[in-house]
Amino acid sequence: MPEKTLFESEQLMGRDAVADYLRTFADSLESGSDVTLQAGDQSVTMSPPGEVEFEVKAEREGPTDGDGELSIEVELEWPKNASGDGGLSIE
Repeated sequence: MPEKTLFESEQLMGRDAVADYLRTFADSLESGSDVTLQAGDQSVTMSPPGEVEFEVKAEREGPTDGDGELSIEVELEWPKNASGDGGLSIE
């Protein structure tokens, strides 16, 4: 199935700023509100349904015998037509 990136942002942030961002995201998710992602002039609003597939992954990229890059990825996934709309609107 083809994949289309609707929003992407990458920036250097302090751990406190990342925690604040994730806390705000979690608060929106918990309250059942839409989730809006914004960076510069791009923005996307999504409406996750009451139940989503949740994935957490820790990775190491790079040569096995040298320096690499570590990452933690968090992903929420749901069918577009899931109950609770699951729809997408772009501002």
